[in-house]
Amino acid sequence: MVCARRCIRRRAQSPDHRHRLCRRQSICRAGCRRSASGHDTQTKRLRHLNFFQHECNLEVRTPRVKLPDGRVVQIEPDWFGKLSGFTLLFEALVLALAQQMPFAAVARLVKESWHRVHAICSRYVDLAVAEANLSRVVAVAVDETSCRRGHDYLTIAADADERKVVFVTEGRNAATIARFAEHLAAHKARPEQITAVSIDMSPAFIRGVADHLPRARITFDKFHVVAHASAALDQTRRLEQRADASLKGLRWTLLKDRQRLSAAARADLDALVSQAATKRTARAWLYREGLRAILDRKQINVVVAMLRQWCTNVLRSKVAPMKEVARMIRRHFDGIVAWTQTRQTNGFIEALNGLFQAAKRKARGYTRFATMRTVLFLIAGKLDFTPINHAA
Repeated sequence: MVCARRCIRRRAQSPDHRHRLCRRQSICRAGCRRSASGHDTQTKRLRHLNFFQHECNLEVRTPRVKLPDGRVVQIEPDWFGKLSGFTLLFEALVLALAQQMPFAAVARLVKESWHRVHAICSRYVDLAVAEANLSRVVAVAVDETSCRRGHDYLTIAADADERKVVFVTEGRNAATIARFAEHLAAHKARPEQITAVSIDMSPAFIRGVADHLPRARITFDKFHVVAHASAALDQTRRLEQRADASLKGLRWTLLKDRQRLSAAARADLDALVSQAATKRTARAWLYREGLRAILDRKQINVVVAMLRQWCTNVLRSKVAPMKEVARMIRRHFDGIVAWTQTRQTNGFIEALNGLFQAAKRKARGYTRFATMRTVLFLIAGKLDFTPINHAA
């Protein structure tokens, strides 16, 4: 350990090494020259990787130089971390752990405070996001997720091709899409390059995409549409079972895919469907399955014709909850039909939301937006930290 400290001190005090490091500092690139004279040294204490099981701290005498204009600047070796008091290797360890564990668990493991661990991760996420190049992003998926109790939400935009989060902001209104367009413009991209957007049927998101992503084709994926139909089916069952006790206990039998049911459950389902002429719940199940079959087709002309006929048939029926689904499909017809061609889905971003919610529960909740943003990028941003820290 003593030899290592002496070696570090010699490198830090070496004139050639000092000038080489000086050129790496942004403040020195503006005015530092070979004519700068040594001023003094300051002792820095940095947390490093553990030496076996023992905590390791380095004490390094770092030089300061006096510039021709009279300013005195600190010269730091290139292995100093981005946050004061740490080496790059230690910060790389914290980043690796934080992508798999809550900040509190990482803090206990490395014996640092929660705030210091959070500061390291926030610093690296901010630097990596600032340097992100979004020039190749052409298809995005946009969704919201709850961030606190009540009606507080975050909006997440993800690259649909790379399956990674590229933007996080507060709220879930049309202004969030405007902020995403500004984010694109600040990261070597243009809003006009986005040609496909997958969103839910939120009027705010639809309006925001129309106003700020002018060339984007909106897609409402099949899974959102079928989810609305499943909700209508369950509502029909609950209304009808008030007068028909035989429907009790069939909730999951109706909502699950038939192929995933047990033999007994399939038999119960077939018995119910055979009574479609007299039970509205059975007719609602048939409508849901018909809608699923239509959206599985790939010929757009066939899908358009069949979907229009499906809406007509449902609106003529007496299954009131399913009628609302038919009206919704008519209002968003073009976006639903677009699924036939784009096959763009929000399924992966829903999975990312699940990972974030699991991390939030494990950490006993996050309260600040900045912390939530950092966690989302660590979990699902696929950020490249190597240009900032070669050991990351």
